[in-house]
Amino acid sequence: MRRAIIASATGILSFCFSVAVHADVEWAYQVLDESLLPQRDLDIDLQAPRSVPGSSLQRSQEQIDDHWNPPDWFPDDHYAPVPEVVAHGAGPLVRACAACHGFTGAGHPESSHLAGLTAAYIEAQMADFKSGARKERFWMNAFDVSEEQTRIAAEWFAGLEVIDWIDEVIEADIVPRTYIGDGRMRHFHPDGGTEPIDGRIIEVPQDRELATARHPYSGFTVYAPEGSLARGEDLVTTGAGGRTIQCFICHGPDLKGLGDVPRLTGVSPLYTVRQLNDFKNGDRAGSLAPLMTATVINLTDEDMVAIAAYLASLDP
Repeated sequence: MRRAIIASATGILSFCFSVAVHADVEWAYQVLDESLLPQRDLDIDLQAPRSVPGSSLQRSQEQIDDHWNPPDWFPDDHYAPVPEVVAHGAGPLVRACAACHGFTGAGHPESSHLAGLTAAYIEAQMADFKSGARKERFWMNAFDVSEEQTRIAAEWFAGLEVIDWIDEVIEADIVPRTYIGDGRMRHFHPDGGTEPIDGRIIEVPQDRELATARHPYSGFTVYAPEGSLARGEDLVTTGAGGRTIQCFICHGPDLKGLGDVPRLTGVSPLYTVRQLNDFKNGDRAGSLAPLMTATVINLTDEDMVAIAAYLASLDP
């Protein structure tokens, strides 16, 4: 375990709150806070050229947000030419893969990681999205991508190295107040303040300007309820007395994947919570679903949060 794991003192504020755990994990799906969307326009000129350190490319925020032409800030970093479907999509119904998953395949809290997965696994997930066996609330079920385009994109993403973009996991019951803005990304609230974590996981970019520019290497900080890491470690490594199954049995001794079974480390914990919940409620019913359903059936929401927080604290 490499990251700094911090138990944050709630201090004098803690007695003011009765911290309740959510009845479900709906918060993990990060639906836009419409009331605060105009806030971005107050501090970012959508037409003004923007750049990021180390890149000669310039794009306006309006161009950055174009899901068919996402900014490739560091094209020289790629191990192979970027496929057309990754860089620009495939017609009006298929957005560029990199718009959500990035040119590093790391994704963001609102999307999945792809780097480090096998091409076969990615292709299987795309088939499940297409058939409806795997349900996703926003885009993936609507994409009509050919098998050839899927294969090309899957092979390209499978060739990417996994990058480390979770800086630290901070345990705290009182956290900075946040909101969900454009891109379904959480940011610190413009009015400041704190709030109870309320059983959630909170992911915020270390640098809001770089994150809204879709900088591929800009990291995130994770907040989790106090006690999550120890609870998560017990669930992941021992099964917590039969509540679940030890994760390494399928995902490998280092949890970095085993064959076509995906890695669990270095993944957005919000994404992890969503997947555990989707397996539990039947929204993921693909080829691996029977094994995962048995694994998650007895997990509580608190268990899923703890597992996700612990896995996020590990080396990717």
